[in-house]
Amino acid sequence: VQPWCQSSSHSHFLAGPQIVLSVYGPDFFGHDVVRGYGAVHVPFVPGRHKRTIAMFVPESSSRLQQFTSWFTGRRPEFTDPKVVAQGEGREVTRVRSQGFVTICFNVM
Repeated sequence: VQPWCQSSSHSHFLAGPQIVLSVYGPDFFGHDVVRGYGAVHVPFVPGRHKRTIAMFVPESSSRLQQFTSWFTGRRPEFTDPKVVAQGEGREVTRVRSQGFVTICFNVM
């Protein structure tokens, strides 16, 4: 992950390293499908840090694609983790909230 991020106002700032989560699990038919994506910045300050990460999954853009992906077990997923980490281009991607993951950091 690159340490520089670009916001919508096109200003650059030092964001630091991130952990990108890709969670997979079986669906009703036993297919391994994405259950959620999320990202969080790693804290710089020493100590114990608890972060809650909002998870999301990409959605099909039409009812026909939703049915086809459900039937075949091939749900929409990101091929590049940079999409999750940077958020660039995600504003045109349809996503659905999919719960939360809590992670603890012990920074030395």
